[in-house]
Amino acid sequence: MDNAFDTIAAAAPFDTAKLDRLMDEAGLDVLIVTSRHNVQYLLGGYRFFFFDVMEAIGTSRYLPVFVYQKGHPENSAYIGNRMEKFEHALGRIWTPVVKAEAWGTIDAIGLAIDHVKKLAGAARRVGIEAGFLPADARDHLYAGLGDVEFREAHFSLERLRAVKSPAELDRIREASERVVDAMMATFKCCAPGMTKNDVVAHLRREEQERDLVFEYCLIAAGKSHNRAPSSQRLEQGDVISIDSGGNYRGYIGDLSRMGILGEPDSELRELLQEIEDIQQVARRAIRPGAMGGDIIAAGEAAVKSSSHRAVLDFTAHGIGLVSHEAPRLTATGPVPYAPYDADRPLECGMVISIETALLHPTRGYIKLEDTLIVSETGWEAPGDHGREWNSARPMA
Repeated sequence: MDNAFDTIAAAAPFDTAKLDRLMDEAGLDVLIVTSRHNVQYLLGGYRFFFFDVMEAIGTSRYLPVFVYQKGHPENSAYIGNRMEKFEHALGRIWTPVVKAEAWGTIDAIGLAIDHVKKLAGAARRVGIEAGFLPADARDHLYAGLGDVEFREAHFSLERLRAVKSPAELDRIREASERVVDAMMATFKCCAPGMTKNDVVAHLRREEQERDLVFEYCLIAAGKSHNRAPSSQRLEQGDVISIDSGGNYRGYIGDLSRMGILGEPDSELRELLQEIEDIQQVARRAIRPGAMGGDIIAAGEAAVKSSSHRAVLDFTAHGIGLVSHEAPRLTATGPVPYAPYDADRPLECGMVISIETALLHPTRGYIKLEDTLIVSETGWEAPGDHGREWNSARPMA
């Protein structure tokens, strides 16, 4: 390798050798990446602020594109919106080629086509993200590079992100801690007469005050198992389940905690303790070298031994830039995908969400969800507070 190659490879904010290896395994020569989360990852965390909330503009939509040629990081290119020239001038985009010249999907993918055609060497097999490529851009790409074979690249890009860097883990820690802190503050403000919409609005403000981007809140109250925000009013004695995703610099904190308007009785304490016991059994299966499927097996075995097994729901999944990503632990979870990691060893730096819910016919929806980082000693659990019943302020 020459010095220029070494310099560019070192500047890349991801493991270029690992990506080259994954592309080799998938038979890919070039990647054309169009999902915002993978573009953000390949750019080292950069995300254009103007389209952070909405991507429609004019007659089209924002389409960031990252082009990578296997073995040639020096040929990496980023295609962005014309206003991203400001970001480029500030040195926030590392790629040797930056084309901040697009307004919509067709001109963005057209610039990507031009770049691929100029690459030296083989570009016979091009990886794309079909689920994140608009139909008009896809058709234009196929017509512009009609002599190549297109293959799905989603799996290769997910494997690249499977083990988180120290910087990524710091963001996941912050996201988790801040989401739970926001929940604790929200529970304290709950009162009879408030609606579930009111609670969610308060949680949104608490997350935003903690520099989180509020993504969602699943909320159940009273005896109901319905977890949509609504005009349902809280009553004294109601249990409240809050399951929220707050995004910190691209990384999701997705946890669930329980509150109550008043004080829990002995039955409620026992029900939450049963969920806690299942969560702890599943945690004990987490360590480097353990098979990913061991987590599922441990949790499911604990559920089967419970007297409430008919109304218990346990699952575990990977989490990071996306709420369900590698490691893929089970084919029977809420999001369908092949359990690629079930019979593969866990690695330090993988991040896993573990969740157990009890849909009690009279006491309501009771759930804990935790984030676990695979560490050298087993696991680390950021945001691991607030796991008991959190009592709201008493009635005046």
